[in-house]
Amino acid sequence: MSIQKRFFLLLSALSVSALDTAAHAAPIEDKPSFPTISYWDNWTDPQGTTHLTKCKMSTFHEDSITPGGDKIMFSSPHDGPASVTLRVQPPHWKGGWNESHQVQWIVPLSGIYFVKAMDGTSVELNPGDILLSEDVAPIAHGSDPKGHLSGNVGDAAVALQVLQFGDAAPSHIPCQWQ
Repeated sequence: MSIQKRFFLLLSALSVSALDTAAHAAPIEDKPSFPTISYWDNWTDPQGTTHLTKCKMSTFHEDSITPGGDKIMFSSPHDGPASVTLRVQPPHWKGGWNESHQVQWIVPLSGIYFVKAMDGTSVELNPGDILLSEDVAPIAHGSDPKGHLSGNVGDAAVALQVLQFGDAAPSHIPCQWQ
């Protein structure tokens, strides 16, 4: 099984439990139709400013992971070489302003992780939340910082799964991963 299929199986497993919890708490009119998975897109606009936009992934196709097995839902894969890293950040860790050097999907596994974009938008990511970090090649405007600021929230360490794609190009448009 390819690394991309394994990643999306993990994302599905993490996201389904998060969606199940959210669905019980949401009023009926706010429930998404399944399968829909929310994620945050940290993207860079053509002027070089980074933004955080909440997106929904809803384009899936049915397939089986084994011959004759039950069907499951798959998104379209990111193609090309990829690497997976598990990262553990100590309590109170702050990463400073930096930019992503390649497109990457980040999924907190434990603790609360925050990301702030150049436009001032900030989001706290809990275990099972998903971030598409494609803020590649931001441009500093005067003395303002460039890229994104990230770190831990609270007193706990944060564990992240980071899947980086060496050949993927950033879209420079939010929510392109549908």
